[in-house]
Amino acid sequence: MKNDTIIWQYEKKILYRSGKADFVIMIDAIKDRRSIRRYRTDEVPRPYIEEILRAGTLAPSSKNRQPWKFTVVQGEAKKEMLHVMEDGLNRERINPLLPESRKLLKGAEYTLSIMKQAPVIIFVTNRNGTDIREKMDAEERIYEICNAQSVGAAIENMTLAATELGLGSLWICDTYFAYDELTEWLGDAGALYVALAVGYADENPAPRPRKDISCVTEWRQEAEA
Repeated sequence: MKNDTIIWQYEKKILYRSGKADFVIMIDAIKDRRSIRRYRTDEVPRPYIEEILRAGTLAPSSKNRQPWKFTVVQGEAKKEMLHVMEDGLNRERINPLLPESRKLLKGAEYTLSIMKQAPVIIFVTNRNGTDIREKMDAEERIYEICNAQSVGAAIENMTLAATELGLGSLWICDTYFAYDELTEWLGDAGALYVALAVGYADENPAPRPRKDISCVTEWRQEAEA
């Protein structure tokens, strides 16, 4: 251990970097990550939150545009935000933005209860994004898709950083049921993409089934012509 470099330390949590150990830590975080839906009430130390945000900023991005913005919501602001999202879910029952997804609204109500438990909610928005109703030509759509991929990479980095720090997280897209209400509440943060719940897990779910790589991979080595 003497040749290792401590790369991050807070209280009893220490991460080490030493050649192959880097790869082991990364793979372990990928394997250990779970979508957590039950949280303890313990507060998350701010340095942990900052490390999660820093991991997000290290993600690759199309043309290095780094289109993400993170809005960390806690305390009284979180209570206000939850009321706003609840208003959006109530409006969605009467005047739906997503009429074909009405059957998923119960799931969004459950997600709201999870957000109430988690001590930290991080909204991830696309600073360069457009309203979901806006029509686009092909080039604009490609630009939007590339930025969406960049933001997705940032979110994945954040979930893995949370796992390494002993925290649980939940990638939440049910916020789209309250898209207009949350967009207005967030102000000029950009196009709403996702909310990330973060906190200490109060459950230890088993890994979900995954397709084998043989089911999702095609290998090509010979020319078609």
